[in-house]
Amino acid sequence: MAKPQFTKQMTVAELDALFPDDHACKAYLQARRWPDGVRCPRCGNAKLVELKTMPFKWECMNCGVSTSYRFSVLVGTIFENTNVGLRSWFRVIHMMLTGKKGVAALEVQRVMGFGSYRTAHYLCMRVRAGLADPEFRKLVGIVEVDETYVGDKNKNRQADKKLEGSGVANKFPVIGAVTRKGTLVARALASVDQRTAEAFIREAISEKVDLVATDESGLYVRLAKRGFKHEAVRHSVGEYVRGNVHTQTIDGFWSLLKRGILRAFHNVSKKYLPLYVAEFEFRYNNRNNPDIFGAAVARC
Repeated sequence: MAKPQFTKQMTVAELDALFPDDHACKAYLQARRWPDGVRCPRCGNAKLVELKTMPFKWECMNCGVSTSYRFSVLVGTIFENTNVGLRSWFRVIHMMLTGKKGVAALEVQRVMGFGSYRTAHYLCMRVRAGLADPEFRKLVGIVEVDETYVGDKNKNRQADKKLEGSGVANKFPVIGAVTRKGTLVARALASVDQRTAEAFIREAISEKVDLVATDESGLYVRLAKRGFKHEAVRHSVGEYVRGNVHTQTIDGFWSLLKRGILRAFHNVSKKYLPLYVAEFEFRYNNRNNPDIFGAAVARC
């Protein structure tokens, strides 16, 4: 299968030229956040008082009875209430988006010169949380569904972190659905069984889908009874493609996810796995977006 092609992004020089200071960053954030004009994040009111002595701050007279509501361009974003300048935030976002396999917080700390790993880790996790998309449209067309397991090998774990069992018992499940040449939805799960797999499919895939293609896993054997047109390939007998029925697209995404975790992050805890999955999902879905950086800033 051909590897996904990704749009060329800004270089570091282009990024520095576009954002020479925090003022330029705030102007960009304002334009991406409110393309049709600034609105109050509380009530949506567009008739605001711009505070001339405090750039990028406004006052809404419509909120409250005795007092008005003042807010800045950072309110309600991942950049709010932090001591890190917006220009540094933008450089971290750029680093995370330009690394095909992602970038580790340790690398962010080294390049950005943060005084502690904790600061770099905090910024990276906030960005990943911002990239998550809870309002995706349900998938249609030919959709592939598959699950995989992510995690370190048990023999490589520290003694106090070793888990009982072997194989997938020591890893964390992730399930995904992708439209051919289109959008992908992936979720990290606490556990995977028929009930959770079907719940994910109902959430991610439209009932008007043309075909749901899976492997022969028992997780998907009831999809036809649930109203989905479903066909499966039998990997156990060497069948990987049968006409339009295959899972090569979702397998390609799993390859990107696992290579990123093993090579860039080395290991990911169960607690933070959903955020890493959200990052890779966003980058995959914006692989042909010439303004992926702008899309990320708007999402955050």
